[in-house]
Amino acid sequence: MNLETPCQAVVWDILPAIRAALAMELVKNGISQKEVAKMFGMAPSAVSQYLTKKRGYRIEFDDDVKESIANLALEIQEGKVDNVAAKICEICRYLRRGEGACPADE
Repeated sequence: MNLETPCQAVVWDILPAIRAALAMELVKNGISQKEVAKMFGMAPSAVSQYLTKKRGYRIEFDDDVKESIANLALEIQEGKVDNVAAKICEICRYLRRGEGACPADE
């Protein structure tokens, strides 16, 4: 019997991968690791681990997700997004669609 839930995949794989990709985009666009860490509410060392793929690397995103994350990074930089968490949830829901999705989302 497997008691693993879709929520575990979100916490252990999906959200760290989204944060890692978002951190990479923000740093690539000129935001310092220290500032990204402040935005994310985490230590700069955690951001460094995202950038060196020691954390949040288990998922490879398709081009649509990569584009969504890149757009979110730009919106954050330009101050055009009011609710970053809601945008991250949209990306997460997109990734969880179909097989293995949470029954509550169906």
